[in-house]
Amino acid sequence: MKPMTLWIILLVSVSCQIVSPVAQSLEPGAKVVRYYGYDDCILLENQTTMAVLCPAAGGRVLQYSINGKAALYLPSGDEGWTLDSGKQSGSMMAGRFDIGPEQTIPGHPRLWSGRWSGRITGPRSARLTSVKDQATGVQLIREFELAANSSSLACTQTIRNISNETKEYCHWSRTFALGGGICVIPLTKPSRFPNSYVMYGPGTAINYRPSDPNIHVDSNFLEITSAPQFPKLGMDSYAGWFAYLMKNDVMFVKQFSTFPNRVYNEVAGLTISIWYPDAEMCELEPIGPRERLTPGESASFTETWSLLPHKYPQAGMRADIDKIATQVSAVGSP
Repeated sequence: MKPMTLWIILLVSVSCQIVSPVAQSLEPGAKVVRYYGYDDCILLENQTTMAVLCPAAGGRVLQYSINGKAALYLPSGDEGWTLDSGKQSGSMMAGRFDIGPEQTIPGHPRLWSGRWSGRITGPRSARLTSVKDQATGVQLIREFELAANSSSLACTQTIRNISNETKEYCHWSRTFALGGGICVIPLTKPSRFPNSYVMYGPGTAINYRPSDPNIHVDSNFLEITSAPQFPKLGMDSYAGWFAYLMKNDVMFVKQFSTFPNRVYNEVAGLTISIWYPDAEMCELEPIGPRERLTPGESASFTETWSLLPHKYPQAGMRADIDKIATQVSAVGSP
């Protein structure tokens, strides 16, 4: 398959979007393109894989696909939306990132959905930079690098303290993948949770001993086969990866470092959260440890994404855990 040139048709979750180059780049596999109503997106590509970055609204990933098969949920309806447009929108779909802890961080719409700056930094690599956010006292930098010969996409978020006081935050990934898949999470021992996970709900309650017919746990893995009674789940595994099987026969893998001797400052001390509603998306959320930053200090967290071929199980069948673990092992450490 030759590298894509002038017009590229992308299959997304509900509609086809067209990528159109705005300007040629001197760096291979990277160019500024028009996509989803935005004129300043950055396309990273190799022979099989493409990622489209969006500086204009939230510094997110709009598209991540392999051989034309999309991984991210990006429906039509909010093309070209920006925070400054005056139009109300609660969407912010596809490959979102954030910082936490979720329940105590000040509101930060300029970081979450505001306009970022973007630039190409090298072959198949780019950097997105947020405004200096006074509400949180930080600035965020997101760097993306697509491998030359695989689907591996390194996503590094740096939190920089721009205030005059110490700040405590954590990395929080909030990726919307295509819904209705199977999530497989390797477990580690010991766990603080009797059933290796917690379930949020009803209301603000956190159930530390949940049971759900759509969540299967053995000594080594947790498998979510469809929407549970309450969608928000949390885990404290230190395995450093999880996989999400999608119905287009692609497995979305996230790999990331974990730190058993550090504090994780979400309410339940989570390393992973999964939000699995009965809907068209599923949220895949690695969570980083607490970063205690004095004025001027920075801290970074990297998660590496991969898209691997994997036949979706037939109706009523469970995932082949051994095959999944073998495939992830073959990818290697990020």
